[in-house]
Amino acid sequence: MRLTEISFGQARPIDGYGPGFFRIGGEVLHGAVLVTAGGARIWGGFDETAPLLALEGEVDVLLLGTGASIAHPPADLRAALEARGIGVEPMASPAAARTYNVLLSEGRRIAAALLPVG
Repeated sequence: MRLTEISFGQARPIDGYGPGFFRIGGEVLHGAVLVTAGGARIWGGFDETAPLLALEGEVDVLLLGTGASIAHPPADLRAALEARGIGVEPMASPAAARTYNVLLSEGRRIAAALLPVG
């Protein structure tokens, strides 16, 4: 079997997560986070929509991690993002973190907004 090392370039991958935190590029952030190829920041959850809407033109898809299990995002948030050309893919936060890393390694224009687990 041939193994290929994954390169993220200058982008910071999601290294891990646990109860109430995410580790991104070696840095631990507590609470909900917004992760893009350019960096990571604390995110206020579904009540803080401005940073998500500001992704217009920067990303094609937003992976929306809804915590420990999958849930529907607020319909008005989905509609506002899609009106700006941003596709929304809701999934459990662990799955969103893994998917983010795979797509990031492929050079895709993506972001992940993740609610913490546990």
